[in-house]
Amino acid sequence: MKISFAKGLSILTIISLLILVGCQNSGSSEGKSNETKPSSSVAEDSSETQEQTSESHTHESEHDHDHEHDHSHAHDEETEKIYEGYFEDSQVKDRSLSDWEGDWQSVYPYLQDGTLDEVFSYKAEHEGDKTAEEYKEYYNKGYKTDVERILIQQDTVTFFKNGEENSGEYIYDGYEILTYDAGNRGVRYIFKLAEKVEGLPQYIQFSDHSIYPNESDHYHLYWGDDRKALLDEVKNWPTYYPSEMNGHDIAHEMMAH
Repeated sequence: MKISFAKGLSILTIISLLILVGCQNSGSSEGKSNETKPSSSVAEDSSETQEQTSESHTHESEHDHDHEHDHSHAHDEETEKIYEGYFEDSQVKDRSLSDWEGDWQSVYPYLQDGTLDEVFSYKAEHEGDKTAEEYKEYYNKGYKTDVERILIQQDTVTFFKNGEENSGEYIYDGYEILTYDAGNRGVRYIFKLAEKVEGLPQYIQFSDHSIYPNESDHYHLYWGDDRKALLDEVKNWPTYYPSEMNGHDIAHEMMAH
């Protein structure tokens, strides 16, 4: 009986030990599972953050693009209004002769040889207040000049006329705002001859549809010895484009405006 009891006790002891080990293993497995859940949650939060950041950047990028587009569009509208002669006095700024620095040619020869005829036809078709022939007659009076070329280097202006050239130094003499019969306005930038030179005008006045410092791509020039009288000249406005341009390039540039 003692032996049987001892054996029974041993068996019970072994079974108890096995049950205890099994419970410990089961608790360890549940612990690992709980540790992985927070890790998964962090990964998901990170992914959401990246998506939100990406969306935020995309939205900001779209906003910046729209802002730049709106700003550019507003700037273009303002520039166009100024070109057409509508601006405030406060917008007008002084300019230096360097804005017109370069080698310039008169467009009058291109009117005479017919190169600009396509410009007058274009104007007749799209503006409609004159025929092509009437436009040509109007611009013939405006462009007419015997100064075929002008060279501007720093403060020195050289006039090329009938195979002769005369150079002199010109200094800034302010600007004048003019109001035209049509209601729009223009600005004349005036320069005065520093020292009298034979064959050169005392005053030159630039008009290029701009009212603040800006490199000019073409201009109308008025010259003479009477500053005030020049301001009244509105029928003859010799026009100059860069000398490297040919007549067809100039014609297309004119039609673009």
